[in-house]
Amino acid sequence: MGDYLIKATTNKGMVRAYGVISTQTVKEVCERQDTWATASAALGRTVTITAMMGAMLKGEDTITVKVQGDGPIGGIIADGNAKAEVRGYVTNPHVDFDLNAFGKLDVARAVGTNGTISVVKDLGLKDYFTGEVPIISGEIGEDFTYYFAHSEQTPSAVGAGVLVNPNHSVLAAGGFIIQVMPGATEEVIQQLEEQIQAFPAISTLIQDENTPEDLLQLLFPEEEVKILERLPLQFHCGCSKERIEQAMMGLGNEEIRSMMEEDHGAEVSCHFCNEVYHFTEEELQALIK
Repeated sequence: MGDYLIKATTNKGMVRAYGVISTQTVKEVCERQDTWATASAALGRTVTITAMMGAMLKGEDTITVKVQGDGPIGGIIADGNAKAEVRGYVTNPHVDFDLNAFGKLDVARAVGTNGTISVVKDLGLKDYFTGEVPIISGEIGEDFTYYFAHSEQTPSAVGAGVLVNPNHSVLAAGGFIIQVMPGATEEVIQQLEEQIQAFPAISTLIQDENTPEDLLQLLFPEEEVKILERLPLQFHCGCSKERIEQAMMGLGNEEIRSMMEEDHGAEVSCHFCNEVYHFTEEELQALIK
C-alpha cells in the first residue's frame, strides 16, 4: 500500500479530519538524512504533520514548519504543499537514546522542552502568514495541538507516530489531525476528547496495516466519516542547479571569487535531499554580476 492522505468530515460536518499513512515517505526522508532512531521519530512526526497541514492549503500554496528546541537534535524543518508533496531535514541526525519511562522513543529528550514551533504559509499573497508558539512538551503532536489552538484559534487534536526498527530504519509512520468546527456541540467535543484519550498507538495501528480510513473510523466508531478527497503522498525536493545558482549569487561577488581562488570550483549539497551540485571555475565566473 502506497502512502496517501485523506480529507474528511464527520459528526454532520461539525468535525474536520485528516488521516495519513506516511511510512514510505518518512522512510525516504530519514534515509536521505541518515537519522538514528530517536531522530527518525522526531523528524518523521514533523514531516507527517506537515503533510497534513499542506493538505489544508490550495493550488500552489506552500507551508514551512520549523521545530527549534533546546535538545541535541537541533532544528527540524519540513516543507509541504497542497499536492501532498513533502520534504524535511534535521540539524543533528545522529541522536538516539534509551526508551523513555513509557517504553517509547524519547522524542522529547531529543527535541527539548524549551523552544518554539513556527509555521510560515505562502498563500500567494503579498505577505506570508506566520505563526509561532512555544514548545510545550517536545513530543511534536502535543505541540502542534497547542499551535492550532493558540495560533490559528482552531481547537484540534494532532497525533503522529513513527515506529523504528533496531537498525534505525522506519517500519511504520502516520497520523491524524482532528479539528472542531464552529457550531460543534459540547457533547461532540466531549465525546471526541474521550475517543482520543483512549486511542491506541498510531504507529502500531499502521504496522497492523490499518489505512487512513481505518484510523478515522476508529476515532469515530459510531459516526459516518465522509471522505472528501484522497491524495497520494510522496517525498519531493524542488532543488535544482539553477536554484542553487540563484542562492550562490546572493552570496556576493567577493565570496564567489574566493571559491574560485581557493578551491577552483565549488561543491554544494541540498540540506533536504543531499543531492550534490558541482560548479567549475568557469561556471562560478558566470555567476559574478
